[in-house]
Amino acid sequence: MGIVNVTPDSFSDGGRFVDQAAALDHARRLIADGADILDLGGESTRPNAEPVPAVIELRRVIPLIQALRAECDIPLSIDTMKPEVAGAAMAAGATMWNDVTALRHRPESLAVAAELGCDVILMHMRGDSRTMQVEPHYEDVVAEVSAFLLDRAAAAMAAGVSRARILIDPGIGFGKTLDHNLAILAHLDRFTALGFRVVLGVSRKRFIRALDKGGAETADRLGGSLAAALAGARAGCAVLRVHDVHETVQALKVEAAIAGARRRD
Repeated sequence: MGIVNVTPDSFSDGGRFVDQAAALDHARRLIADGADILDLGGESTRPNAEPVPAVIELRRVIPLIQALRAECDIPLSIDTMKPEVAGAAMAAGATMWNDVTALRHRPESLAVAAELGCDVILMHMRGDSRTMQVEPHYEDVVAEVSAFLLDRAAAAMAAGVSRARILIDPGIGFGKTLDHNLAILAHLDRFTALGFRVVLGVSRKRFIRALDKGGAETADRLGGSLAAALAGARAGCAVLRVHDVHETVQALKVEAAIAGARRRD
């Protein structure tokens, strides 16, 4: 899943693709690099990000969805917590709703997801973008995040969302310390065993900088991103949400070739 942030303030590439022409060129490049899905976002969810009105979010993402749908059939995901933005995105040609709040942002979100009949990514986040990193605490982060995701999946199914349409995301970096993130990455198999497709978003995230003793700025976290993505692939994650599509695809090809050679021995 290639990331296209049509925002001025996203943590990794904020401002680079606000211009629609630049965003479209970037999306085309990700497709050429091997992306299977594009995730389009018009509102940053980085720590301390300011909320964006729906009208601005729509202005950023809908023309891009329409332009992409006019020239290709790649699946498109809308990264939004607002049901009205998700609805407009599906009408424009998107097929997946990626919601960092796991359909909790609005009371009507669950019903809207069921009505749209689209794939839905339910992500775990403690608090919101302004509070999630304020001393996050868990007794057992893997167990608690797993229970949360199962609960939200159950709520979605009760509202009418098909089980086959649900994907879950443990939310690396969203309301979690370095140790919490590492515990989740070390036990991804417990998430893939829950019976839903797992989405893993580790690309360029802050935990990589922490492990590199603060020396890796956002653009210099490719090595750590690839290491974490490969861990996700080995654990059976269905979707890797990444900025660097070409490099990730290459790493997965090498990983698969080595595994194939091992099986032949």
